[in-house]
Parts: sequence; structure tokens; C-alpha cells
Amino acid sequence: GVMIMKKIATEKAPGAIGPYSQAVICGGMLYTSGQICLDPSTGDVVTGGIEDQTHRVCKNLGAVLEAAGTDFDHVVKTTCFLADMNDFSAFNKVYGEYFTSKPARSCVAVKSLPKGVLCEVEVIASVK
Repeated sequence: GVMIMKKIATEKAPGAIGPYSQAVICGGMLYTSGQICLDPSTGDVVTGGIEDQTHRVCKNLGAVLEAAGTDFDHVVKTTCFLADMNDFSAFNKVYGEYFTSKPARSCVAVKSLPKGVLCEVEVIASVK
């Protein structure tokens, strides 16, 4: 049969700034777009360093997970992008507060990220 895709949209996370959805559910799995540290109420990048930015990214992801009817405990895989691998340990400290179930993960440094942010995270989660 045809796989049905359900698009997820919530105002509690930043809206898509391009031709994509915040997340899509397909086959009982949620695939999120990458979240950066935009404040959903203003659309602006949060000020502060890697810790403040990572908290905002994780809160944004939490809102998308909630809108899809799931949560951090159901995340099976994350992909993390850092602008500077020197931020790795500080990023991990904050990330670990949210992803307590320790899903599988890839973490890479990239040349640059949208709007000059320091990190971006996307997740794949099972839907309850």
C-alpha cells in the first residue's frame, strides 16, 4: 500500500524558513527537520554561547516531539551539527540533560550553519 505521510506543525517551535516541514510522520516514525536556536516567539536567534543555543535547540525539538505525540524517550537517532568541534563537550553536557535515554547519534562539525548559529540537531523518533 501507499505510505501516508503526516506533516507536523507547531507554533511552539520555529516555523520552517524554506520549502520543508518541521517534521513528518511516516510508518510510525517521526523524522524532524534540523532545529537551530531560533526563539519561536520572535523568530530571532537566541543570544549567548553554545550552552544557551543548545538549550533552545532542544526545547524546539521537544515542542515538535510533543506536537507529534511523542517525546525525548522515544528518540532512536539524532544527527548533530556543530560549527566548531571545540564546543563538543559543552554541547554534550546540555544535550545529555534532554536525551537521557541515550539514542544513537552522529555528531559532526560543519563549515557553517544557517544564520551563523553554533549547532543544529535533527531527530528520528518512534511515535507512541
